[in-house]
Amino acid sequence: MQLKTLIGAIPIRQLIGTLDRTVESIAYDSRRVQKNGLFVALRGEKNDGHEFIGQAIEKGATVILAEREEKHPRATSIVVENTRSALADLAATFYGRPAQRLKLAAVTGTNGKTTTTFLVKHICEKAGLRCGLIGTVRYEIGERILPATRTTPESLDLQELLAQIANAGCRAAAMEVSSHALAQERTRALEWDVAVFTNLTQDHLDFHGTMENYFASKMKLFTQLAQQQIKRKPVAVVNIDDRYGEQLLGKIDKSTAVVTFGMGVRADFRASNYRMDFGGTSYQLDARGKSYLVRLPLIGRFNVANSMAALAAANALGLNLREAVLSLGRSPQVPGRLEMVPAKRQFQVFVDYAHTPDALLNVLKTLRELGPRRLVVVFGCGGDRDRQKRPLMGEIADRHADYAIVTSDNPRKEDPAAIIAEVEKGFRSNHYEKIVERTKAIARAIELAQSRDIVLIAGKGHETYQEFADHTVPFDDIQVARRAIEDRPVEF
Repeated sequence: MQLKTLIGAIPIRQLIGTLDRTVESIAYDSRRVQKNGLFVALRGEKNDGHEFIGQAIEKGATVILAEREEKHPRATSIVVENTRSALADLAATFYGRPAQRLKLAAVTGTNGKTTTTFLVKHICEKAGLRCGLIGTVRYEIGERILPATRTTPESLDLQELLAQIANAGCRAAAMEVSSHALAQERTRALEWDVAVFTNLTQDHLDFHGTMENYFASKMKLFTQLAQQQIKRKPVAVVNIDDRYGEQLLGKIDKSTAVVTFGMGVRADFRASNYRMDFGGTSYQLDARGKSYLVRLPLIGRFNVANSMAALAAANALGLNLREAVLSLGRSPQVPGRLEMVPAKRQFQVFVDYAHTPDALLNVLKTLRELGPRRLVVVFGCGGDRDRQKRPLMGEIADRHADYAIVTSDNPRKEDPAAIIAEVEKGFRSNHYEKIVERTKAIARAIELAQSRDIVLIAGKGHETYQEFADHTVPFDDIQVARRAIEDRPVEF
């Protein structure tokens, strides 16, 4: 693409060099720069891309986009106010604005994003609307499935994924949108058909600092809906059972259509008569002046909320609500979300991604509703992340499980034993033990399990690795649990 065309949509503070260049690729990582490429210098939490401009030019960059004046004889230098914003606009132009060819559903919130997007995709596919998926677990592009590198990719990677989704014949995409992505403008230049707010509870305070900042980042997705130029009738779908959802309603521009969901009588999509067993969940849905019986092969009150969010979002995309309700009965298991580990024993084992206080509380309450003799939980907290939630999670495990085993999650650069000590501060009873090595902790929980017990392995869910200070090792909670079950003698 000609440089003059590519930069036409971005405000430029200074231009040094010629515009008579062809840009064959864009990169924000100097190691990925190609010949005749454009390098964007981003300021990150740990590294500043401006320090790698020389390396990018050596690799073949002929255009540099930066926030400060950079004179280079072999490259055109473009100075802008904010390289993150500019990257998002450049990426959209470079990939031909693929979002305009798709019905686009965004889902944000602390918990429930993954399940909701999986359900939106499932409903769309059953209705004949081919749908891509971008989220925490994986990226789905037509028939291709790619492992996810982050919940919401950097804007350049995101536009490339959306282009691949559109080129694969999809006409829609369901996408998780993280608070980090909104704060860093990764979703800039995208326009949404529907945006969903699931809930907001404590998480990511290591990044945002306060809950107010965290909420402000999430809110961006909804306050920007009224500014959309191409898709003029977006719909905001909001959980009004959540106190932040209630606040959000007052922040959304009056010109934006709003659909609410929840258990209360004021909700546009309202659930009642909730029932649950090991096979799934059912409830009555009242919406659009009609009542429906919803059957869902996922367990938990929180999945009632997730499924209502998905139904409201799918309806906002133009899909028939009755058909959408029927399709939920054949919903897939979402990886690592209250996923049952085949045990063929007299006890049950579940793996869940719950890594926040609220998520752990919800999962423990859900499993308690199944009436176990004892509820045993294995969990830890990640290193280099919000430390404030560690004793809170200890307190929740202490109050809502019969026995807890505190172990390592992803310690990263922190001492695993030190993290566990901070979690331990939340316990008031002695109904717990500490086992640093996660494999041994899971094996211990399986060893303790007796008839009619439930074991919950929380924190990592779908993840297939464990991160330490200087290395990452393969680690899959489900596979580790399976081996521990196989090694345990069968009861008679």
